[in-house]
Amino acid sequence: MASPTIERLTVTDAPEAWAAAGFAVKGGLCEIGSVRLELAGPGRGRGIVAWALRDVGPGDLDGVPTAASEAPLVRGGPHPNGATGVDHVVAMTPDVDRSMAAFVAGGLDLRRVREEPTPGGAPRQAFFRMGEVILEVVQAPEGTRIASDPAGPARLWGLALRVEDLERTARQLGELLGTPRPAVQAGRSIATLNKEAGLGPAVAFMTPPG
Repeated sequence: MASPTIERLTVTDAPEAWAAAGFAVKGGLCEIGSVRLELAGPGRGRGIVAWALRDVGPGDLDGVPTAASEAPLVRGGPHPNGATGVDHVVAMTPDVDRSMAAFVAGGLDLRRVREEPTPGGAPRQAFFRMGEVILEVVQAPEGTRIASDPAGPARLWGLALRVEDLERTARQLGELLGTPRPAVQAGRSIATLNKEAGLGPAVAFMTPPG
């Protein structure tokens, strides 16, 4: 069986909010590279509340609502803000070992575990390859709401999107985007959308590798 790939992420945002942030949206859908965002509007939860994966069995993955999809691979074109694809999806968990075990049991391809803290205070991370997208599973930093519930589920928390020209994206989005800075990944730069953009998930733009 092939390793699972992401077909769709369900986001409880209004399509208009993503359009205002420079994304091409049609019929409540936003296709970023090989990943389709279903912009379902305000409802249960906030942010990314579910996903659909190809080559996965039935059942949730460590509490993340998961549907099996047989939809063919799509590839959306560049967006007005410059986004060309999803670099990685971030999941937060109170127990990274538990989440790793659940994702591996679901067929996901674990590539490595980082044992040193991140600049944001996350003590550990695990990285899974899902086609052209990386799933980054992050141990929630101490003192956060997710960390305060050790038995709580993993949650899909944010997206990092590839852009060819981050400076151009920054000029276009203006005050909606933070100042570009060096990324953790050597040789790359990253900038995060501010809360004023009104999007549920954390969203960042970053230069491609290499």
